Amino acid sequence: MGTPTEKRFVELSHVVRDGMVTYPGLPAPAITEWLSREASAERYAAGTTFRINQITMIGNTGTYLDAPSHRWSDGADLAGLPLEKLADLPGVVVRVPSATRAVDAALLRPHLAGAAVVDGTVVGGTAAGDGTAAGGALAGRAVLLDTGWSAHFGTERYAAPDHPYLAADGAELLVSAGVALVGIDSINIDDTAPSANGARPAHSILLAAGIPIVEHLRGLGELPAYGFRFSAVPPMFAGLDTAPVRAYAIVD
Repeated sequence: MGTPTEKRFVELSHVVRDGMVTYPGLPAPAITEWLSREASAERYAAGTTFRINQITMIGNTGTYLDAPSHRWSDGADLAGLPLEKLADLPGVVVRVPSATRAVDAALLRPHLAGAAVVDGTVVGGTAAGDGTAAGGALAGRAVLLDTGWSAHFGTERYAAPDHPYLAADGAELLVSAGVALVGIDSINIDDTAPSANGARPAHSILLAAGIPIVEHLRGLGELPAYGFRFSAVPPMFAGLDTAPVRAYAIVD
């Protein structure tokens, strides 16, 4: 009788630290003590102490998930997202060729039929299929865009306007493919360069379709293209649109 295959856990979130900068211009988290161990000694039996922390932060901190209400006033907030959209999702990693800025439909299309793609070249499977929920290999999956940009996290380079992003036609293709969630290891899933004039088509298209977005992922290079389950579950906050997640994958 064979030995069961051990599962491998892969951490995909950045550590949240006091004062860290996730997105330049947004406030950093402040992690403090509300009750110290010394002060708690007065409240409990001899030798029994606790510490209670307090954190003040915005939702866009660390690796975080956007609910539809982040972009659309009538969209579901974090508490309105079912676990089926967030946890134990079959995943696929799209390897984005280096120096590529726009992850467009042409780059994504080979993945619709489950093709293996290396540096933008199909090396296995076929590029056939229209990617619809009825026949596409991406249906029901968490699609994670591995751009390599997470290597710059915590540096000025991370926020540079030439960061990789998901193009509008790429977002439309993922919606038509019936994906469950989309993640990226870049500072924003949309183009934030001045030439974009503040447009946010990827956010608008995906969130309008009820597809959650996870930004600021890391470690995607440790995952296979297929053969893993992805989870990114935020706290169940009512009235909140975005919150940090502990994103991870389990590789079979």
